[in-house]
Amino acid sequence: MIQITPHMKILVGIEPQDFRKGIDGLARICKEQLKENPFEGIVFVFRNRSKTAIKILVYDGQGFWLCQKRLSSGRFRWWPKSAGHKIELKTHELHVLFNGGNPEKSGAANYWRPLQNA
Repeated sequence: MIQITPHMKILVGIEPQDFRKGIDGLARICKEQLKENPFEGIVFVFRNRSKTAIKILVYDGQGFWLCQKRLSSGRFRWWPKSAGHKIELKTHELHVLFNGGNPEKSGAANYWRPLQNA
């Protein structure tokens, strides 16, 4: 079982990917397009062109996990738009995305906030 925790770096690839690609193909995208090392334990999130499925790729120190969620109906309504190839999400935002929601509107508090002077 894979557990995504708050200390993990989560990167979402902006461009849709061909989901015929497996671990090796997605790891190559991580290196060449996203300019990240897929062996560093980063959680990589990709979507297909039709917005009906997402894939998660992560290395756990012994090997790669490749997980896919395909919606039984509808599409993932939100996907990041950026000038770059990737954006970073927080753990709770990824869970919102898994459920077809908009992570930008999750309304959750930041993980760390400085204390205000009383």
